[in-house]
Amino acid sequence: MFDFFEGKFTEITPSYVIVNCNGVGYRIEISLNSYTVLKDKKEGKVLVHHIVREDAQLLFGFDSEKERQLFKQLISVNGVGANTARMILSSLSCDELIEAVVNENVTSIKAVKGIGLKTAQRIIIDLKDNLSKFEIVKSETLFSNKNREEALLALQTLGFNKPVIEKTLDKILKNEASLSVEELIRQALKVL
Repeated sequence: MFDFFEGKFTEITPSYVIVNCNGVGYRIEISLNSYTVLKDKKEGKVLVHHIVREDAQLLFGFDSEKERQLFKQLISVNGVGANTARMILSSLSCDELIEAVVNENVTSIKAVKGIGLKTAQRIIIDLKDNLSKFEIVKSETLFSNKNREEALLALQTLGFNKPVIEKTLDKILKNEASLSVEELIRQALKVL
């Protein structure tokens, strides 16, 4: 029914954004990945997926068409609802999710809060063919640096937001790709 909402952002939180469209405020549920893109903006366009249930009408928002398509794919899987799909998209970037499904990496999907082994396997079985058509944007630093992965896990354990950590680590590694895990964590803590 709705494709997008464009207007001023009257409120932005890690879980939702309120978009003022000509005097009407629409509450749109978003993932953490969308939040990191929208959080510094005062106004903009949010792509949406409208879900009508017996007891509610919900709007789920996305900063990119790719994320919206992944959301639609996820909710098509038996046992994966809209909030679970949003949790998956908050925990994994679009490219990480695609790569995990295409490479049948059950562990990555199972690491998402609320996703068990059977649900992770079902997501892979149901979506592997469809997601293999998506383009994956890889950066060499992102996928080849083991120190980055270890620093990421350590910082997540300390309670920092995964998308924010990833961006911070990528900025640090662009300037100095050969940092040890400890040095990488120290520099990231200064920024975070």
